[in-house]
Amino acid sequence: MNNSLFDHFHPDEHPFVDKAWEWVQKADSRHETRLTDFLDPRQAYILQTLVNRVGHTSLHLDGGSEGAERARAVIAPDYLFVEQEEFRLAVLSVDAGKGAEQLEHGDYMGAILGLGIKRDKVGDIHVHANGCHCVVAEEISDYMRLHLQQVHRVHVQTEVIPVRQLRPTRIVLDEMDFTVASLRLDGIAGDVFRLSRAKALVPIKAGRCRVNWKVEEDPSKQLQAGDVVSMQGFGRFRVMEIEGVTKKGRIRLKIGKYR
Repeated sequence: MNNSLFDHFHPDEHPFVDKAWEWVQKADSRHETRLTDFLDPRQAYILQTLVNRVGHTSLHLDGGSEGAERARAVIAPDYLFVEQEEFRLAVLSVDAGKGAEQLEHGDYMGAILGLGIKRDKVGDIHVHANGCHCVVAEEISDYMRLHLQQVHRVHVQTEVIPVRQLRPTRIVLDEMDFTVASLRLDGIAGDVFRLSRAKALVPIKAGRCRVNWKVEEDPSKQLQAGDVVSMQGFGRFRVMEIEGVTKKGRIRLKIGKYR
């Protein structure tokens, strides 16, 4: 690959860029079709950028529901029609009964990863009152059905259902209002996660913070409305709105913290 292409991406992203470029080249030059594992929005953006560099290749995404955050991609010659079945998606329906009241998204994810399943085989998890619907790669769905028997301390029952039976849930954000001196990443993250600026610097400089799914190591990064910030070990939030400036010159923000 032309090394100049790497200049557009964070060093941590270079292995994915290299792999994705190989997929795109094979689709373009050999007329091959490639199904990927689940991609986050940043990876999907990178892949689309690479597809745009070649002439006769198209990218198709499907995460099981409209607006899915994580999706599998099919890279194919642009003359091919891609059917939904080609994405090989399944839904693991998890019934936790009354115990579901004490379970959250992170509990289901932790239990799934505890089975030794890689994160890129798992799409969005839709939490319901009695359990969840988890979009997964079809090839691991039976394994999950057989082995996922407990979430946190709650015994669960599972079944694999078709994607058409998926019940998506709306993302719920806890709204928070702040006034800040500036739109710096470290300051806003510190306020949201109730950390001092010094403590907020640690995960950022360690590469454990992402802005719009891209690693961000600059604590002075200026955030904008719509930005999604995740910090490993603390959670994530969205800058919902920049509402103006107070009489004392501070910036009013509305933040939505993911549950």
